[in-house]
Amino acid sequence: MSYEKLQLQPLFDTIDELKPKFIERLQKAIAIPSVSGDETLRPKVVEMAHFLVKELTTLGFADIELRELGIQPPPVTDPKLELPPIVLGRFGKDPKKKTVLVYGHYDVQPALKEDGWSTEPFTMFHDEVKDILYGRGSTDDKGPVLGWLNVIEAHNKLGWELPVNLVVCFEGMEESGSLGLDELVAQESKKYFKEVDQVTISDNYWLGTTKPVLTYGLRGCNYYQIIVEGPGADLHSGIFGGIIAEPMTDLIKVMSTLVDSIGKILIPGVSDMVAPLTDKEDALYDAIDFSVEELNAASGSKTSLHDNKKDILKHRWRYPSLSLHGIEGAFSGSGAKTVIPAKVIGKFSIRTVPNIVSKTLDELVFKYVNDEFKKLGSLNKLKIELIHDGAYWVSDPFNESFTAASRATQDVWNVVPDFTREGGSIPITLTFERELGVDVLLLPMGRGDDGAHSINEKLDVSNYINGCKTLGGYLHYYGKA
Repeated sequence: MSYEKLQLQPLFDTIDELKPKFIERLQKAIAIPSVSGDETLRPKVVEMAHFLVKELTTLGFADIELRELGIQPPPVTDPKLELPPIVLGRFGKDPKKKTVLVYGHYDVQPALKEDGWSTEPFTMFHDEVKDILYGRGSTDDKGPVLGWLNVIEAHNKLGWELPVNLVVCFEGMEESGSLGLDELVAQESKKYFKEVDQVTISDNYWLGTTKPVLTYGLRGCNYYQIIVEGPGADLHSGIFGGIIAEPMTDLIKVMSTLVDSIGKILIPGVSDMVAPLTDKEDALYDAIDFSVEELNAASGSKTSLHDNKKDILKHRWRYPSLSLHGIEGAFSGSGAKTVIPAKVIGKFSIRTVPNIVSKTLDELVFKYVNDEFKKLGSLNKLKIELIHDGAYWVSDPFNESFTAASRATQDVWNVVPDFTREGGSIPITLTFERELGVDVLLLPMGRGDDGAHSINEKLDVSNYINGCKTLGGYLHYYGKA
């Protein structure tokens, strides 16, 4: 698709010129072990928030706030543990310009050298041969967060006005459930975030390693547990085997009726709710770079249920799936323990997609599980519960913000990005959309092999620097849209 190309080369050249400083900024951020899931490191998470405030101040942001969220709810070791603050800031308040809110998180996953890291996880290592930056948080999500700051610095150095007003919202609990963020977004929808026209999130990744993507959909997740209980205590199978109703037998019977070996959900009515595939949506899959070999490499096996790219991606992104996760209360150690467990809890989840209604899904699941249990004629008791749910999200990949991001990507990478969805969930996406009533864009910086929650997390320098160019270019194209 042809478009009028903006003259952004001076901005891109300035970003290239500032590359050493941008790498140093990321190095300083990685050095702060802001692990939200480790209570002993909570001071470091707060230190990271203050690091960002200092950077925002230096760059000329206004209305900078550290929003305290109060005490972290249980389970916690320290009942007085404070949640890390949310960092808010503005750059520009021109009523004639659009306002973009950018979201990111400054907390990271745990990491220890002894986990299998090749280098110290909180000391950034620059492999200058491959031009890769290693360190916890490099791609998830400190690199992208600092990318927005780098864009401002490049504009400042160039003496260019930012084409939009920018609002930043950086949280410190994303890796631990984003506690307090939903409430803050709701509270500030008509206050701090009142003028926001669009939200951009850079907290996801390319599908592969060579082609940039824009993400327009995420599956939701409803997580359930089935509780089956019978005897008053665990029993010896030599004494009671064959003469009492065993909860584990019933649980396995019921769980085996939920999904078949080729991934088909067996609960009636679930598939009927799925939005039909349109020709326009189907065509988006044609250009995507992906193969069965890439799936085999990612899974470490040749167990793909589908033999072509389009079916694999559709079943990952736009069709629901049901996965069995585990059984609590059953013997799971090595050896041969002949116990009959008195109570077992089976866990499973359903990844949801348009147009699955969460409440209707719960009703279908509960009815089906109870009906299947009744068929067994068991003397045991069964209870099914919803543990948590998170809705799916899907946007229009042809709207103003996606079009602007596509043009910026083409300017920087010389290729039309793939339009992708993701099988996982980023719940805050839906919160921003619902509470602010605006479009959300997922604009990733890193690659599919960055190892965000794994050992040796990395960010290629080309993705970091070209990512900054893409973020900056996006603001210009969106500002003109």
